[in-house]
Amino acid sequence: MEVCYQLPVLPLDRPVPKHVLSRRGAISFSSSSSLFGAPDPRQLSQRRGAISYDSSDQTALYIRMLGDVRVRSQVGFEPERSSSHPYLCIDFRTLHTRLGCGSTSASSDPERRVHRLLSFQRYLHSSRMLRGIPQQIPLHILDEDYNGQARCMLEKVGTWNFDIFLFERLTNGNSLINLTFHLLNQYGLVELFQLDMVKLWRFLVMVQEDYHSDNPYHNATHAADVTQAMYCYMREPMLAKSLTSCDILLGLLAAATHDLDHPGVNQPFLIKTDHYLATLYRNTSVLENHHWKSAVGLLRETGLFSHLPAEDSLNMERELGSLILATDISRQNDYLSRFRRHLDQDNLCLSNASHRHFLLQMALKCADICNPCRPWELSKQWSEKVTDEFFQQGDIEKKHKLEVSPLCDREANTVGNIQIAFMTYVAEPLFTEWARFSDTRLSQTMMGHMVLNKASWVGLLQQQTSVSEEAEPSTAGSGDAAAARRDSNTATTAGGTSSKDIPQGSRES
Repeated sequence: MEVCYQLPVLPLDRPVPKHVLSRRGAISFSSSSSLFGAPDPRQLSQRRGAISYDSSDQTALYIRMLGDVRVRSQVGFEPERSSSHPYLCIDFRTLHTRLGCGSTSASSDPERRVHRLLSFQRYLHSSRMLRGIPQQIPLHILDEDYNGQARCMLEKVGTWNFDIFLFERLTNGNSLINLTFHLLNQYGLVELFQLDMVKLWRFLVMVQEDYHSDNPYHNATHAADVTQAMYCYMREPMLAKSLTSCDILLGLLAAATHDLDHPGVNQPFLIKTDHYLATLYRNTSVLENHHWKSAVGLLRETGLFSHLPAEDSLNMERELGSLILATDISRQNDYLSRFRRHLDQDNLCLSNASHRHFLLQMALKCADICNPCRPWELSKQWSEKVTDEFFQQGDIEKKHKLEVSPLCDREANTVGNIQIAFMTYVAEPLFTEWARFSDTRLSQTMMGHMVLNKASWVGLLQQQTSVSEEAEPSTAGSGDAAAARRDSNTATTAGGTSSKDIPQGSRES
């Protein structure tokens, strides 16, 4: 029988009670046998770093296990420990192989397998704990005023100007948990699907934890923002009268988990560095496949759907994956062409389950990249955050002598020209077709915001251009000045890049 326990955070200078068995988030193993087979007498006294332990102690085995998963990156270099980005030290390697050097009998016992890997975020938490770095535990007890304001905001969660940044502050960094739980409850899905409240809350907490808070853009706040937008789209008349309860449940869960465990770099980066995930998924929808599998791992670990028939549970996992995989920006043209054909032929039938699922895919794609359609105050913040994440990747590529990905060079790009190009080649075509499908006040509002936001970025670029021209020495040749003006005008009108320069996997989602 497999027994799972929670490993508390204890000071390293205090002995760990023997009754505390090893588990950290995603790892569980049988308490009835050693993971490493019969211990070698010469290894009974071992030392890793500053931790001395006896190999027969189960807590020590857990520590050894964590140490053994610290694989080096396959990039071909060893990053500096103090300043390099943390994901270059690990390749998200799943613990699909048996740990340790046990005997033949150990390798044949399925109960000695590690059933789930540490996600990257949990690896960092565990690694910090082992190094004696105190973990920052968020305070979930909030002042009543904050709780009241958060509840007041949730009453208007269906409005398009919903300020997710304010809601994030009011909930003390727990916007994804509170918003998703509220929406599931508001639709009556908790009662309808007989979801265990403890399992549901644990699932949402683990989902939020598995987003990387140090990512400027791909973090839990982005997931909460996408979930709120998805809710707005599902309330549109064309969908609201047709979606089933199962469709709504899958739509909300897909929005909340669509970027789960995102490393903060794009797919081309993982491919060119021979990352383990790129190999695992054969360079195809690498990140999206990982988000989906991570979500399925949490569903199974928490047992959220364990009370459902096995076939129904598997079907929900597959449809969840289909929704998440649709957010791959490299497949944008495929989905857009299919959407256009349906609209041109006027053959979308919302009583057809496959057509409803396709519309959920399109809704999630819109929610994923809806930042240009938000009011300027919100859109500008998201634009700066995603550009900051692009530039961080470019800095890492420069540092380690890798080819810098398009849009990731801070010396060759600005927030403005990246956003203008994104709106021109990605957002506008998608939302134009969505407005054809659902010609409502919300669609008109979104298109209006995008026009105004694009004009604002053009204006900012023109201001920057005038300032830079005034700063140029008056001795500059007239030909050089004309060429500089031509380059600036090109960047202003075309966003500084063409559609061919937008790399696959480089995305705002």
